[in-house]
Amino acid sequence: MNLVAQTLLGIAGRTATVYLVVLLGVRLSGKREVGQMTPFDLTLLLLLSNAVQNAMTGPDTSVAGGVTAATTLLLLNFLIGRLSGTNRTFRKFVEGKPTLLIHNGEVIPDHMKRERVSMDELKRAMREHNIEDASDVALAVLEVDGTISCLRYEDVKDAASHPHIKHLKFLNRH
Repeated sequence: MNLVAQTLLGIAGRTATVYLVVLLGVRLSGKREVGQMTPFDLTLLLLLSNAVQNAMTGPDTSVAGGVTAATTLLLLNFLIGRLSGTNRTFRKFVEGKPTLLIHNGEVIPDHMKRERVSMDELKRAMREHNIEDASDVALAVLEVDGTISCLRYEDVKDAASHPHIKHLKFLNRH
């Protein structure tokens, strides 16, 4: 194998390693970091991309080196996306799973703390859903993309069959 091929294979290997480490780091940083970009998140992302660039390409600043790194990133992203689409266990590992923040009108502080969601963020999400008080919320869920979904009691069509809502105030009223 010639020197150019060895160099490009080295770039592909380093790029794949950096991609997987960054993917794991983003995944471990939590759902809120991924879903809701703050100025701090954007700054971190920009600095992180700059910090890992040399680790991927090394001293090779050629167009071929850059194309190899970019192609490796795109290919890995495609493969991870494809595998996530077909393998539920892998998808849960990569994306995480939704987290219940409010259940039957009661805020779940342990879940909020674990996911690093502040009460202000939860109240903001409730306002976006035109909900004034947590007691009016049947379910509030931190989705895997970092958004917070809120479901009012009135919005539950078939409350008895909903997996997370067994003893709703809604059922008690009717």
